[in-house]
Amino acid sequence: MIFETHAHYDDKKFDIDREELLASMEEHGIGTIVNVGSDMETSRWTAEAVKKYPMMYGAVGIHPSETEGMTQRDIDVLKELSRQERIVAIGEIGLDYYWDEPDRGIQKKWFDIQMELAREVKLPMIIHSRDAAKDTKDMMAAVHAEEIGGVVHCYSYSKEMAKDFLNMGFYIGVGGVVTFKNARNLKETVEYVPIERIVLETDCPYLAPEPNRGKRNSSLNLSYVAEAIGNIKGISTEEVIAVTEQNAQALYRMKEV
Repeated sequence: MIFETHAHYDDKKFDIDREELLASMEEHGIGTIVNVGSDMETSRWTAEAVKKYPMMYGAVGIHPSETEGMTQRDIDVLKELSRQERIVAIGEIGLDYYWDEPDRGIQKKWFDIQMELAREVKLPMIIHSRDAAKDTKDMMAAVHAEEIGGVVHCYSYSKEMAKDFLNMGFYIGVGGVVTFKNARNLKETVEYVPIERIVLETDCPYLAPEPNRGKRNSSLNLSYVAEAIGNIKGISTEEVIAVTEQNAQALYRMKEV
């Protein structure tokens, strides 16, 4: 079964058909979904949703673009949420320099604090890093992220940079972008990274793969991602699905689901 390691079913784009969509996952080969918080509201939503949807697990954390105005109280709440059953990671956390705000100092402060939270609660991290490769790598190295573990989600850097993250023991999250004709860096990275270190993700409702690019994304599109990875690796789609499911279970320290 396909293991979806990074989704945002809390997003309002799913308000019209969320129940029907999630109910249809198993018949389409989607066995497990990890819903990922990006702020306090969506982290709380996720902590409740995992009690409602049998195939869903969750991650709680604050996306770097949402760190303006964060407080220690938020960290305390995240800690409480992280200890609930079926919460399997702290995320998504990291750095995003694509926009000028929040200030980079603010982003770094809360990235550091949330990495330490992950260490304290003994959960892996879901790392968001956009236009911030060196700072992300340096900050992870400084806290010995290899002792915490996790995934660099929606990977967008070079295969050379991927080596640094692999050396820390991190997995590489690959989604719909791998199907895009102009995604040369990601295709080269997928070719380079061992299949045992790749996990499937959508980041839905964003980044739908070809042939649905530009539309609302969902976990139902993961077969296109698996097929593209298989074509690059010279292995079957079925093998990609099977191996990446095992990888995801190892990443999130889950017993076989």
